[in-house]
Parts: sequence; C-alpha cells; structure tokens
Amino acid sequence: MAGFYDARGNIYRVVTPAALRGLGIALPGNAAQAARDRRLWAEQAIAALCDWAPGTRPPGAKAHRSDGLLVGPFQAQAPFDLLIVNTDGTLAERSGNGLTIFSQALADQGLLATQGPTLLQVHHDQATGASPLATVVEPAQVAGQQGFWLDLGQPAFGPEAVAAIGVEAVTLNGRELSRVAPLQALNPAWEHSQFVRIGNPHCVTLVEEADALPSNPQMLAAPLAQGLTATAFALPQGSGEPCPAGVNLQWALRESAQRIVARVFERGEGPTASSGTSASAVACAAWRVGWVKAGEVQVVMPGGTAPLMLQERDGVLTRVSLFGTALALAE
Repeated sequence: MAGFYDARGNIYRVVTPAALRGLGIALPGNAAQAARDRRLWAEQAIAALCDWAPGTRPPGAKAHRSDGLLVGPFQAQAPFDLLIVNTDGTLAERSGNGLTIFSQALADQGLLATQGPTLLQVHHDQATGASPLATVVEPAQVAGQQGFWLDLGQPAFGPEAVAAIGVEAVTLNGRELSRVAPLQALNPAWEHSQFVRIGNPHCVTLVEEADALPSNPQMLAAPLAQGLTATAFALPQGSGEPCPAGVNLQWALRESAQRIVARVFERGEGPTASSGTSASAVACAAWRVGWVKAGEVQVVMPGGTAPLMLQERDGVLTRVSLFGTALALAE
C-alpha cells in the first residue's frame, strides 16, 4: 500500500514495508536496522515512489512529487515504528506534518485507536538525537476539523541544543540569541536567530518587517537557494555550518497577539509550504522573546495555519503540542 497525503501543503507518500519490498527494494525487517542501513535502500525508495515520471513534472514544480517518504508501520499494533525519509535519502528525527499524515494513514487502515493516545516511534541515524524518538498522538477535533494532537515534549534552546558551532551571541528583548553569519550575509535583517530542538534541530530567525520574510519562490532561486542549502544541509550537500548535522531554517514575524507568520526551509528538502515541527519551533522561539504567551498560538505558513499549545511552569516552557490534519490525495 502506498499513497500521497497532504497536511497543510506538505505532501508525503506513505508506504508499508511489505509494499516497498514488493518493488524489489531490500528494506531490512525491522525499523532500527532499516535506519542503520538506510544508505542501502533510501535513495532507491525515493526514486521509485517520489520522483516525477518522465515528462510529468509541471513547470516550476519542485524536483520531487512529495516532500518525503514515510515507511511503516513495521507492526500490526501500537506502538508503531516508522521512518521519515527526506528526498535526499537522509532520515529525519521528527516531522509534525509527516506524523500527522502517518496517523491519518493508520486511521485509514483501521490501525489507530479512535480514542485515547497512540505511540509512534521514529527511527533515524542522526548522531545528535535519540533513536527511536517517540511522539504520542491522539485523535481530536479543533474548530470543527477532525485531526490529531501531537505531543512533542519539552523544547530545548540555544546553540548547544543543536550542536551549533561558530555563532555569535546577540540579544533581543533581553534574551540571548545567536547571530548566524551565513544567514546575515544573505540578508542583513537576519541577525537574530533562536536555536530550538524539538526532537529535530531548528534555527528560527526573528524579523521585524514583512519584507524580511523570504518567499518560497525566492528560496528556490539564486542566490538564496545556494546559500540556504549550504546552511541547512549537512555535508556533502551543504557546508555543515553552523550545524554539522544540518538544521531546519525558519523565519518568524509577529503579526498580532498569539499569531506568528512563518516561512520554512527544511534540511534535506528545501522550501516547504508548511512544517509541523517548524511551526512548533517558531512558536517556542516567539515565546522565548516575549512575542507570545503560553497557551494557544497560531503559526501562519503558506500552506495553512498550525494551532499549537504551549505549556509553561515557573517561567519554563515544559511542553509543546501541535494539532494537525491530513487528507489522502488521488494518484
């Protein structure tokens, strides 16, 4: 079974391990081994399931039909193991939209509990994060939309949280942030960045003016495409600076109380219409500099608006939860 799903403009293809092996791809029998051996099968899987068929790529479209591939489940009952494969063949530690899509695919197969929590476990080979990385999902309805709350746990802040090197400390609203020289070289307004880890690493650049938010077409074209790829992607596609394992990039602008506008450039993929963990990182960064308070926060991206819930205790952000919805697409 393999199908495309859309979560706020972020598109993933979902495939079961059996279906992938049926294509002649030598996927190991369990998720942990598949993650360790991903160089033996991941690029082949992306080519088979995410590439455009010859002559079918629309003008101006991205290089792949989807933003990645979700492989799983590896079990018939919870907890469910899966792999999140970026289109460059690398594995991601977490994807909010990807996990929303996977939850919807499980529900469509009758595997997800209709009430109460279900545990998803993402296996990966990134040296800077624990594997598997667990996320609890629960069916819910928000503003009349049926979807899932994803419990993403407690965020961590600062260069040490994402193993960033060679960054300079700067302040914004009395908080210590970072200046990432390669980003500011691309745009002088990109001088205040907050590193956030929510399972995977993020660099949120906080801007004061709307024209400092890059559009997706701008990020696909020179000179931003080359510069952002160098910063976001790990070696050999990128420079590994400031994060040797690569880092997801976001830009955030305070629109109004509890509402932030954002743009996203993902490690291993490039500009995307939306990203759940990126939206979560943006909300956390906005909270840290006083742009939003704990409680419900809206993050507005080109693909849609993500509702988030921030929980705070004694001045510490203790938990971030993301609400997501997904729809199956026609082939």
